[in-house]
Amino acid sequence: MGEAATGRRATNGPVILLAPKRHGDARGWFMETWSEAWATSCGIEARFVQDNQSFSQAAGTVRGLHLQRSPHPQAKLVRCLRGAILDYAVDLRRGSPTYGRWTAARLTAEGAEQLFVPVGFAHGFVTLSEATEVAYKVSDVHAPDCETGLAWDDPTLGLDWPLPETGPVLSARDRAWPPLTAFDTPFAYDGTPLAAPGERMN
Repeated sequence: MGEAATGRRATNGPVILLAPKRHGDARGWFMETWSEAWATSCGIEARFVQDNQSFSQAAGTVRGLHLQRSPHPQAKLVRCLRGAILDYAVDLRRGSPTYGRWTAARLTAEGAEQLFVPVGFAHGFVTLSEATEVAYKVSDVHAPDCETGLAWDDPTLGLDWPLPETGPVLSARDRAWPPLTAFDTPFAYDGTPLAAPGERMN
């Protein structure tokens, strides 16, 4: 059922891009957005326990780079409900040959793509249009005491944020995260590096 449900799939090591298949007729369309069976067939073993949703009014809004430490680390499955985003995953697994490197995917409401970001990766995105809504499933609960992050503009990471001339819209918290050199990672490498670090998956 996996391929029929997802339509297509791309991987960059442990990060997985899914494109669910829409079934349309004269009324509109129907789409299966989540199924444990097809997710497992695509290599996603996370069990999701919470759904989150965000709204960003302005294009160029940056949210990230975020993650949670143990005992509540989170894997995420991200999709765009309205508008478009460029979604990033940064490898923070100690001992990984691609530590500090990233991959990204363009997620749109029209295309219905979903990006799976496993535990051990920081996550962030930038909105590419106004009035953008993003939904994501997470594998553990929100735990404020476990929240941490990385500086979105750390030159060591070299993320290629597509920003308007006016620059990013950021929260005070996201302006204050430390650079990679000050981050003590709690995550261990699981043996699967990013296959193409520093590249977009679509």
